[in-house]
Amino acid sequence: MKEILDKISSYNLFNYLLPGVLFVCISKQFTDYNFIQENDFIGVFLYYFIGMVISRFGSVIIEPILKKIKFLKFSEYNRYVTASKKDIKLELLSEVNNTYRTLNSMIITLVLFKIFYSIETKFELDSSVSLTILTILVFILFIFSYRKQTNYITKRIYANEQTIT
Repeated sequence: MKEILDKISSYNLFNYLLPGVLFVCISKQFTDYNFIQENDFIGVFLYYFIGMVISRFGSVIIEPILKKIKFLKFSEYNRYVTASKKDIKLELLSEVNNTYRTLNSMIITLVLFKIFYSIETKFELDSSVSLTILTILVFILFIFSYRKQTNYITKRIYANEQTIT
C-alpha cells in the first residue's frame, strides 16, 4: 500500500485522491450511502476513481461554464506551453489552480449527489436503475474528457511545432 501511495504524484494526490476521500466522508453525512471501504487497497482505488470523476466534472462542466460567463479567462494554450518552458513555477501554479477547480467541483458534485439521492428516495428508484443512470452519466463525462484531452495533446503538438520552426 505504501509503495502505491509513494508513486502517486502531488497532482494525483490533490486532484484525485483527496477530493475522492472528502466526497466519500461528506456524502456519508448527507445520504445513506457509505462508500468507505474496509479494505484499504480497494479503498484507495475507489477514492481515486471518485476523485477522478469529480475532477473531470470540474474540467468538462464547471470550467466551461465559468469561461462562458467570463468569470475565467485563459491564455492561448501555445502561450502556456512556451511560458512553462521558461517558468518552472507555472506548472505548479497550474496544478494548484486545478486543485481549486476540483474542490469547487467536489462541492457542486456533493450538492448534485444529494439532489440525486432525494429524487431516488422520493421515487423509490431501484438500485439497479440508479446505478445505470450514474454509469451512463460517468460514461458521457469520460467521453467528453477524452475529447478534451485529445484536443490538449493536439494543441501541445502544434505549440511545439511552432517553437521548432
